[in-house]
Order: sequence, then structure tokens, then C-alpha cells
Amino acid sequence: MTEATIDAFETIIGLEVHAQVLTQSKMYCGCSADYANAAPNTHVCPVCLGLPGALPVINKAAIESVIRTGLALNCEIPPYCKMDRKNYVYPDLPKGYQISQYDMPLCSSGWVEFPLDGRTVRAGITRVHIEEDTGRLVHESLPDGETSLVDLNRSGVPLMEIVGDPDLRSPEEAREYLMLLRQVLRYIGASTGNMEDGAFRCDANISVRKRDGSFWGPKVEIKNMNSFRAVERALKFEEVRQREVLAAGGELEQETRGWVDARGITVSQRTKEAAHDYRYFPEPDLPPLKVSSDVVEDLRATLPELPAVRKERLVKVYAMSAGDAETLTAERGIAEIFEGALEGVTSPEEIRLTVNWTVNDILGLSRARNLPSDTLALNSAQIRDLVSLIASGDLTARSAKDLLPELGADELPGAAAKRLNLLASGDSDELNLAARAAINDNPAVVQDFLGGKHAALGRLIGEVMKRTGGRARPDAVRETLTTLLAELS
Repeated sequence: MTEATIDAFETIIGLEVHAQVLTQSKMYCGCSADYANAAPNTHVCPVCLGLPGALPVINKAAIESVIRTGLALNCEIPPYCKMDRKNYVYPDLPKGYQISQYDMPLCSSGWVEFPLDGRTVRAGITRVHIEEDTGRLVHESLPDGETSLVDLNRSGVPLMEIVGDPDLRSPEEAREYLMLLRQVLRYIGASTGNMEDGAFRCDANISVRKRDGSFWGPKVEIKNMNSFRAVERALKFEEVRQREVLAAGGELEQETRGWVDARGITVSQRTKEAAHDYRYFPEPDLPPLKVSSDVVEDLRATLPELPAVRKERLVKVYAMSAGDAETLTAERGIAEIFEGALEGVTSPEEIRLTVNWTVNDILGLSRARNLPSDTLALNSAQIRDLVSLIASGDLTARSAKDLLPELGADELPGAAAKRLNLLASGDSDELNLAARAAINDNPAVVQDFLGGKHAALGRLIGEVMKRTGGRARPDAVRETLTTLLAELS
């Protein structure tokens, strides 16, 4: 086996993403879909328990949310669709089948684009369809051994499946694709996208083929991945495993493999089922759906500005870097707080300060406080007031940094600066005394400045700022020091 032999193959990746749809009730009954903190089997009814004779009713809000998702992913919305029964037996599937969609999904033939390593990657979306989530198994250790319990609170929660075309060619592309999908779902309010809660889950299909097209290996599905990093690691391991097997003259099997994060490997679970193994057939208890073009256009009108478009606009309108724009548009909530702070602002300097302080300081404070990723430690009015104080010189940058951690909820920075005695000092006598003290206590620095090392002035400015508690205006400090040093020379 040589490197050249392994390089004869290329990687083919297609992702299947399951995202819980953000609705108040379940897909086919009126039970609450918010089961996070509920006691086991308390958000259930005859429908989601799969009891005989219980009839499902379609959740309109879930259907609309999936259509909005399809529109955001550039999908076509067919005029008709239907529900199907996907039959399989598993302990957390009480009916013995899942109500899903097979040959007539809600959305089809879409695409997304994202930047990676200086190029634009375009990946197709095969379909987006609606189905219901299963219950979950809870494994526990008891004195008499291991046991598995079934909690059906999650059973019947609306779930959309986003099936991607096999257009991805590397684990890195797969990671970026997933991050983009999650961002879009959160932007349009279709899903929380919380991977740690199971609201955003991914199964990855991967195969390798000869670059000349003479051989295409069987597809392997990888499960049990609960983070973007886990998906990337699992795919990296699997592409190497498949290439090495083929390079050594071995054969690959179409199968499902599980990712073992602690060991960094995939392990075989079962041979892969085909569609006929699920015995799909139309759901007899639910009518087909007709989706008119008027409904589609009404739902399209509810979509917000999507992140890629917003990023491009921020760069153009506010003359910021692409990196800063990407940071500020990562979450819709942050972008709206930021733009709210700039409402009515035309000064280029205040725009620059708003960008810098939001990206470098306010986001850092938000992370330090462990706030949700879509919010900031300051609201729009607070950011606007902070920037105004800094731009006018009423608050120095150093004092602003001291102020931020002490700022109360909804308290304007101006009021907080007064409370904390952090407003810039205009006392010329105090400034003169601090400047003379800095000069007297740092003779070597003074001599460096007088000897032509003008950078030494920065050290003296720092000394004066320290002595004034950071409240002196930097331009006044520089002017005072320059005057005093000129007298010495």
C-alpha cells in the first residue's frame, strides 16, 4: 500500500440531518412538544402512545415551518404531498411504524452554498420532509443488573429530515455544511438546533470511488455523532479506513457503523437496510396535502434576511471586514442587537467603534457570563450609549473596559459611569499633577524621549492614565505631557 494508491480514491459524502421542528404541540396530537424538564411519560396521550383506535391530526404549524425551511434552502415546493408509514420494530416506537414521507415530500431539489478555503462550495438538497420523532431509551444500572426504560415524551414531536445530495468531498466540507444548515434553521425560527438536546442530529453517508470513475465503493452510514467535531472526526476516520481496505485488496460492505468518540473509531452495527425493508405505504388515516402557490408565497414573505445575504450587506453598508460581519451574523439575535445599536448612526467613527466594541469586548463579556449564543450582555440602547460616550471622549477606553463587567441589567453606561466615578476627568490641575509625577518618577523614560525615542511618550501616557484611574482623556494627557517635556528640553 502506497500513498499514491490511497490517493487514487476520492471521498463522497451525503448527510441526512434530523431537526426537531419548533412547535408548541406534537406532530399528530395536542401533547406539549416541550419535554425537556418533564418527568418520563407525562407528555403523552393515546395518539403518541400508539394505542389502538387513536387517530392522528396534522400539525399545521409544523408543515408551514418545513415549507419555510425548504424555501430558505432554495427548494421547490410541489403542489401535492402525502404522508407514509415507515414500518420497523424498535422499543421506542410504540406504533411499530413512523409516520413519515416517502415518494412525495414537502420540499425537493434545493441547494446551499458556503465558503471554504477561499472557494465556494455548492451542495444540493435532495429533499426536506416531515415526520415524527421516536421516544427514547434510558439505560440505567440497578443492583440486579442493567435495565432499559422507555420514555415516550419525545414520541410524536415534529421532526424534519433534510437529505443532502452526495456533493460533499471532504469531512471539512461536511462540517461547514452542517454549521450552515443549523444557522439557517435558527435564523428562520424552525428549530433550536441544539445538538446537546438532540434537536439537531446527523447521520453521515460516506463512500470512496476511483478518481477515474472505474470503481465506486458501497455506501456506509455513520451514526451516534452529537457534535460538529464528532462528525468531522468520524468521517476522517472512515474515509481513511475505506481507502486502506481497498488499497490492501479488501472489500467493503454496505452497512451502518457507530461512532465511538472516546476511541476515535467507527464500529460495525448492522448491514444497511434498503427502502423496501421499511415496507412504506401511504398513511390511511391522513389525507394528502395540497400546497397552493399562494400559501408558498405567503410563507416566503415571512422569511427573515438570511445570514449570507445579511453578511454581504453589513460589509457593504458599514465598511467592516468580512470576518467581523461573519461574527456579527452568526446568530440572528446578535445581528439584530448590533444593527439596533446603529439605527440612525451615520458617523463612520461611531460605526467603527460599535463594530470593534461588539466583536472584541461585548461578545467576550457574553461568553464569560455563559449567556445563550444568540444574545449579548448589552442591549442595543446600552451599546449605543457606550459608543457615544467613548466617541465624545466622556469615557476613556480603559474606563469603558472597567465599566462593562459592573454594568447592571438595562442600566445605561452613562449612568453607570457616574455611579462608579468613571467619567473622563476634565480637571486640568489633577492632570498636571499626574503628568509631573510621571515625569519625575521615570527619568530614564524622559531621557529616552528627549534623546529622540518618541515611542517613550506612550509609556509616560500609560503612567498618567494609571495615576488618574484611567479617567483622563488620552488626547489631553498627550498634550499636557508634550508641553511639559518641551519645557524640559
